Amino acid sequence: MHAVAGNPEDLLRLARRGDGQALGALLDLYRNYLKLLARVQIDRRLGRKVDASDVVQETFLAVHRFFGQFRGQTEAELVAWLRQILAGTLAKLVRHYHRTQRRRLALERDMADELNRSAQSMDAGLVQHSSPSQQAARREQAVLLANALAKLRLDYREVVVLRHLEGLSFAEVAEQMGRSVEAVKKLWARALMQLRNQWEEDV
Repeated sequence: MHAVAGNPEDLLRLARRGDGQALGALLDLYRNYLKLLARVQIDRRLGRKVDASDVVQETFLAVHRFFGQFRGQTEAELVAWLRQILAGTLAKLVRHYHRTQRRRLALERDMADELNRSAQSMDAGLVQHSSPSQQAARREQAVLLANALAKLRLDYREVVVLRHLEGLSFAEVAEQMGRSVEAVKKLWARALMQLRNQWEEDV
């Protein structure tokens, strides 16, 4: 086990030297983040015909194949590159299920743009903290937020994803979850409180 298991840039340096274990540990840091982004696109484009975990696993296989092409040095550059690989994986699935005739590059570009917007919305006021820890300051906060969200119970996680990442109204969230609008609003408020508590514990 690596002593730097939680430090992405140290793991990146080891992975560049051909350390497969370091690459595996590095990618695992972004599993929740990529799974969350994939889930939003699956809901929008594929009607949950595929599982987000399977999409992430396919993305990681592609990362292993193309890792030698990555030239970035920072976590931010790595995260952006991972989103590009995820966009290609999702575009391939969309073409398969919808038999689209759109050009491959155009579809991947659209998918990448949507993933970037989803990533930006993840850090748009969901958590507030006046003095971020050293870890939060040096890590990509959307990644940390995805990890905190993954630790919430299922209905809390669902209401946050539907409301903030998929941009649904409370009425639409209520319909999706089979609850009243008032019940969803109360659930959403409790979910945000738990998310912020989890965030503070993690960072």
